[in-house]
Amino acid sequence: MKTVSSLLDDAWYARYKRISKLNIRSSIYDVTNRCNLRCKGCFFFSSGEDKAAEEENNFDRWETFIDSEMERGVNLAILIGGEPTLFLDRVEAFYRRLPTFCATNGLIKVPRDRFPDLMVGISLWGDENDEKTLRGKDTFAISSRNYAGDPHTYYLYTITPKQIGKIEKIIQKIKGVGVKVHMQLLSNDEGVDGFSWSAEELNDVRFEMDDVLNRYPETVISSKYYHEVITSGEMLGRPFGWNECPSVTEPLDTRDPQPKRLIHFIRWASDLKTMHRCCTSETRDCRTCKDGAAHMSWVMVNKRAHIRTTKDLQNWIEVYEMFAKLYQFIPW
Repeated sequence: MKTVSSLLDDAWYARYKRISKLNIRSSIYDVTNRCNLRCKGCFFFSSGEDKAAEEENNFDRWETFIDSEMERGVNLAILIGGEPTLFLDRVEAFYRRLPTFCATNGLIKVPRDRFPDLMVGISLWGDENDEKTLRGKDTFAISSRNYAGDPHTYYLYTITPKQIGKIEKIIQKIKGVGVKVHMQLLSNDEGVDGFSWSAEELNDVRFEMDDVLNRYPETVISSKYYHEVITSGEMLGRPFGWNECPSVTEPLDTRDPQPKRLIHFIRWASDLKTMHRCCTSETRDCRTCKDGAAHMSWVMVNKRAHIRTTKDLQNWIEVYEMFAKLYQFIPW
């Protein structure tokens, strides 16, 4: 029988042991229904999730809720919205209690005297033209000033088909700002013309993603196996989709048979009572989902399937390390 130790040399086994102790238990929280942008393709607004629940405005209830989430075993709070930085008191309530990640468009600077080591992920949807088309403004011009040189910040660069041939320029800009970058692909939830992926484009973008990882390993937080999975939509010959997704809200998960999934994962609406279907859109076709975290998690929960060859297990380790770095469980 193949085992972890039989497939790995000492160096790789040490890497495996470091991440095997983490036992990450995450859930996602809509901090608010409000935002200071309206981006075409934002799953929160395109699926009407901003209207799914009435926002809880009683701060004491937020604190009580967070305490109950910790009792439920959550050790990583992923804050989204809406725009979480519009309500820094709610962000702070999470941050003071447990490891917390804040997804933001970067237009509001998180005050580091108040949040010295909060991990911040800044959304970026391409170059200046794509940003203006999809988001109404060049957000990088503002966010790069707010977060230049910040060691607890990275850009979540959502690559669109329009970015093929231009990815390295974006990576160079981010490197120049002195922060890290992670890449995922746009899921064109609102059908914006020219922003849906063809098979050829997915092959091309995978090549570019591999190339910038080779060229900028100190800036790009990624792995080639992750690039393969997210561009092909397959892992070990299995297609991604509803029957495989690991990040369906547990109390709403009626799939039979149950796939490997995130333990006790819930995505909570801002009323602290309503639960959303999954980590992304209520209305997205799972077959076209290109969400980076969903695909990372898909790999991570399927460790046993990767105990097959040395390379398969090394791929699994690299994806888990990538996730752990992005959420500050291990150093860059």
